[in-house]
Amino acid sequence: MRILIRTPDRDIAIEGGMLVEPSGDFDIRFDFDRGHVRPGLINAHDHLHRNHYGRLGEPPYPDAYAWARDVQLRYKELIARRHARPRREALLAGAWKNLFAGVTTVVHHDRWEADFERDFPLRVARIATVDSLGTAPDFVVPAAAPRFCTHLAEGVSAAAKQEVDTLDRMGMLSPRLIAVHGVGMDRDAIARFRASGAALVWCPTSNLFLLGRTAPRALLEGVDVLLGSDSLLSGDGDLLDEMRVARSLGFLSDERLTDAVGATAARRLGLAAPSLDPGAAADIIVLTKPPLEARAEDVVLVIVDGIPRVARLDLVPALGTLAIAGRIRRRAGISRWTAAWAADSTPATPPRGEKTLSTMGIFQ
Repeated sequence: MRILIRTPDRDIAIEGGMLVEPSGDFDIRFDFDRGHVRPGLINAHDHLHRNHYGRLGEPPYPDAYAWARDVQLRYKELIARRHARPRREALLAGAWKNLFAGVTTVVHHDRWEADFERDFPLRVARIATVDSLGTAPDFVVPAAAPRFCTHLAEGVSAAAKQEVDTLDRMGMLSPRLIAVHGVGMDRDAIARFRASGAALVWCPTSNLFLLGRTAPRALLEGVDVLLGSDSLLSGDGDLLDEMRVARSLGFLSDERLTDAVGATAARRLGLAAPSLDPGAAADIIVLTKPPLEARAEDVVLVIVDGIPRVARLDLVPALGTLAIAGRIRRRAGISRWTAAWAADSTPATPPRGEKTLSTMGIFQ
């Protein structure tokens, strides 16, 4: 299948999951009078199977551990009902949240799921993850793993604040580390974290909801920053919402925020650099507004691995016979044509005998 996308920015051609020169004949053609074409966004932190619970809690909390204990008691019955949702459906709920927002690659901060290798509409970066020091104090990351992610200093309690020191004593504070949150770091911890070469995933809306504050500006100014949406248990919307909130805080330049969901994220996660040049992977989105100003309603086309996954309804005729194999989905008041997946509602069997290091065990 050959696809041509024409926008005022530039012409993009796709064949076999790769970008190619925009010449020759095409099976599908999209012509946009206005719009911005760019590589798909990279979401460096989500829990795909937790996006259907809704935001839970009565914040602020001293740390994520207190929040987890509280919601597991306060919302026990609600959690049990929603936990009963078939696993694949839960994972796909998170996938479509991301795809509607122009995300084509995500880090799933939980165990690897077989579904990610079975007709899944979103790229999932395979990164070693550990929940946190509070739930896995003796964790060991294989020496061969080039990088690993863990929640770190997610809170302002004494326990959260000392986690950088603990990780340092374990010899795990290094360029391999991609830490998530970092809210409770004090001046000494920030200095050591910055000197270590570690990177930080910033999730401001989740932090502000749970803790009433987010990562210190001094920390963000001195390290490689990636951006994550977190799940809707604590995050407020999708990655585009996260980008706008991050921008409103004024901690980072527009260039660094754009790179936090693009070039910087790809480099730190070991992914190919985002590109619109021939030879790059065909993970492409079209927006009607610049990314830092856009909302999900401004995402008009999402292509992952050369396959249209999400399209505004007026683009359906251009899809030709491919349109018949799709379905209309509605999310957060937005309707889009989406690629149909034969196993959309097929329950997935969670891996047996696998231990999950998580403070959110009831959500697993």
